[in-house]
Amino acid sequence: MTHPTLSAAIAGRRTLRCGSFELSIADEGRGPAALVIGSSLYYPRSFSEHLKSRLRLISADHRGFARRIAPSAPGDFELAAVVDDMEAVRGALGLGRVVVIGHSGHALMALDYARRHREAVSHLVLVAAGPSHAPEHMAAAEARWERLVAPARKARFEADMARLPEEIAADPDGRFVRFCLAMGARAFHDFAFDSAPLWQGVEVHMEAFDHLWGEAFRDYDTAAAAARVEAPVLVVAGGSDYQVAPPWTWEPILPRFRDATLRVVEGAGHVPQLERAEAFDALLLDWLASRPA
Repeated sequence: MTHPTLSAAIAGRRTLRCGSFELSIADEGRGPAALVIGSSLYYPRSFSEHLKSRLRLISADHRGFARRIAPSAPGDFELAAVVDDMEAVRGALGLGRVVVIGHSGHALMALDYARRHREAVSHLVLVAAGPSHAPEHMAAAEARWERLVAPARKARFEADMARLPEEIAADPDGRFVRFCLAMGARAFHDFAFDSAPLWQGVEVHMEAFDHLWGEAFRDYDTAAAAARVEAPVLVVAGGSDYQVAPPWTWEPILPRFRDATLRVVEGAGHVPQLERAEAFDALLLDWLASRPA
């Protein structure tokens, strides 16, 4: 077994070898440590400088975004392997209990981390995520889209999706990013927003997304996981997020947590920390202050 090996820090960035992958880690800001699961490129671009003045944001790649440095092995993209990597990041950086933040599909990674490593998590923050990718949750998202969305937004989405096959054919390795860009009308309050700069330089391993997004998150038992989480939980939804299940789908699950709060940021879609940074920052910081570690 190859043990995680942490590189020397260079301008706030380090790397950690975990199995067949080299995870990049962006370490920015000051204050209580918050481990942001997902991408060391995308997430530092999405959080405000103000928030970084109040929290130490440690954004770590998961294997779907990390550099592959050896041939893949069976099980490399299982959810358990991703969670083990996050614990390796925390240990390698010498962190104690941390705030854990997961956005979109990464929220289920964060939830599973809090379930498996209860002693390591002071607070859990789930941003712009549905309870799962199960058919009933995705159907709820689709019904909300059909009921609430104006024709101009729907027309933009249809046009972007019509171009998607050609774009994927030209860049098959980048089909996950191409898909995310084509989902802009469902993802952003301002449906003309160009999110391409967020994705610049992000490497993608489609095996990870095919398995995690297509299977693991579809079948994830969020209610059972919630009952195992000891930390207080904040669920943040964007009022104009048509990409994931509606906020109300969390209501049957919230009582399973010991302490859970659901908040909706209006005027924001799937990336509320970017679209409504001031409101998001105030919400998160006030909630953290109300629940001292």
